Amino acid sequence: MTRENPPTAILTPEEGRCLVRLARATIAEQLKSPIDSDELRSIQTALQAPVFNARCGVFVTLSLEGALRGCIGSLTASAPLAENVRRNAINAAFHDPRFPPLDLDELDRIAVEVSVLSPPAALSYDDADDLMARLRPGIDGVILRKGTASATFLPQVWKQLPRCQDFLSHLCLKAGLSARAWYDGNLQVETYQVQSFEEER
Repeated sequence: MTRENPPTAILTPEEGRCLVRLARATIAEQLKSPIDSDELRSIQTALQAPVFNARCGVFVTLSLEGALRGCIGSLTASAPLAENVRRNAINAAFHDPRFPPLDLDELDRIAVEVSVLSPPAALSYDDADDLMARLRPGIDGVILRKGTASATFLPQVWKQLPRCQDFLSHLCLKAGLSARAWYDGNLQVETYQVQSFEEER
């Protein structure tokens, strides 16, 4: 069964907002956009809290007018949480291969979201029906693996793909597999949960 693995860092709403502010400031810095000095000092002061040294997976998601504009992250971390957010903010804005690099005109129009992941846990299942029964829409992020192919969807993706069949089929396609690979094949499946923090705009 799916194991409940809490995120390595359990963040307060204020700490989560700090990570979102950090992600935006990092992107603005890359675009040479002026950043309020008081805002920078406030972020730097908040980041002194020990929780931001935790090592856990992080995804940074950018959206523009409700549509995805970039999403890059790591399922595990070799760097502290704050550094992981900085790195993935830059990658989401400028190195997501699905999108052109973000430009300055878009900076004030994007919405920033930071997701902090629990450690992935293996999910054992018997067949396709059992797999669907064990997944929890809206709660579980899912990782599929087969050989060298792998892909993940954050729990937020359930909002766009609420049916298990559609969620798994699209995830297989993202991994470069056939849409029916989850139904026909023996895939390795892992799940995780997230703490998600959205920008207050």
